[in-house]
Amino acid sequence: MSEALHAEWTKARTVAGTGWLLLGAIVLTVGLSAVVALAVSYSSTGSGQDITKLSLAGVDIGQAVVAILAVQTIAGEYSSGMIHITLTAMPNRLALLAAKAAIVSALVLAAGAVAVLGSLYAGRLILPAHGFTAAHGYALLALTHGLTLRAALGSVLYLALVGLLSLGVAAAVRDCATAIGIVLGLLYLFPILAHLVGGPSLQRHLEQIGPMTAGLAIQATTNLHHLPIAPWAGLAVLAAWAAAALLAGAVLLRLRDA
Repeated sequence: MSEALHAEWTKARTVAGTGWLLLGAIVLTVGLSAVVALAVSYSSTGSGQDITKLSLAGVDIGQAVVAILAVQTIAGEYSSGMIHITLTAMPNRLALLAAKAAIVSALVLAAGAVAVLGSLYAGRLILPAHGFTAAHGYALLALTHGLTLRAALGSVLYLALVGLLSLGVAAAVRDCATAIGIVLGLLYLFPILAHLVGGPSLQRHLEQIGPMTAGLAIQATTNLHHLPIAPWAGLAVLAAWAAAALLAGAVLLRLRDA
């Protein structure tokens, strides 16, 4: 296993695209979070805003780059034909997938931590100037606040789970474009469907089972009793999606030829 980890780490750090995708995830996450913070004001939205969730809005787009990175980790080897060399050097396919999962998780956790901290810092700087001040009942964003810390840690874990979900899908379908389409569909289709359906009961159910809508409940710090699913339970739903994808990927990886 250590040899597989070393090999996958060598691939990750020597392929130029890895660094650019990680940087892109950070920049897009922080950038969109800053734009959202700049676009809202207390006078226009009034009270009751969850400024922690507002400050982490960039995760919605950063996850797409994470998905691309994770898909490329294995599907890119199939498209280039390098998978034959990889499997010759590491015939234990489950160990190979586990090593890829470990490297993807480590990279995304590191980049995600930077992106989330940057987003919260942007919100801390911008939102008070837009009326979200102590006078209006809004404390400065700080990780010393338990719910904000939970939202921050949960957002980092959310990105890592999206990476594992994407890796599992890519291992199952082997094609970059198809895998990216499936993952982005899973992430973004449920919120669209939830807004299109008429009945509140069905809408709530879709939000409870969707990997994105359920997983991002971890960012909520206000009105928790109105959420369709509890924060940690929502992250567990995403974890179940990721586990199912990895299991499917592992089974198909073992059963099929390269």
